[in-house]
Amino acid sequence: QARLVESGGGLVQAGQSLRLSCAAKGTITSVFNPSTMSWYRQAPGNERELVASITSTRNTNYADSVKGRFTISRDNAKKTVYLQMNNLKPEDTAVYYCNRADSVGQYWGQGTQVTVSS
Repeated sequence: QARLVESGGGLVQAGQSLRLSCAAKGTITSVFNPSTMSWYRQAPGNERELVASITSTRNTNYADSVKGRFTISRDNAKKTVYLQMNNLKPEDTAVYYCNRADSVGQYWGQGTQVTVSS
């Protein structure tokens, strides 16, 4: 069964880095490659918000709050999307979710917790 599996979250201090990974398990390449892949996050009491996205042609889009600090990338051969997060801030603390969007619908991972201490 197709699913998105996130990894790489954890507890870090402000100023440190983390790299999140999201693997599209059970998804064939011809389905993954045309998909737009995104990272969202949700902090307690807040709505889920878009952090970054990358299209099939590798066009990227970032939330203003993470521009210059986060980088999204994808490896189609591994059917995996990454989020490199540098200079993390306490306000980046949230559950981070991977999202895959194609012509049929949207699919979500289970989320990975990122906690940044001051």
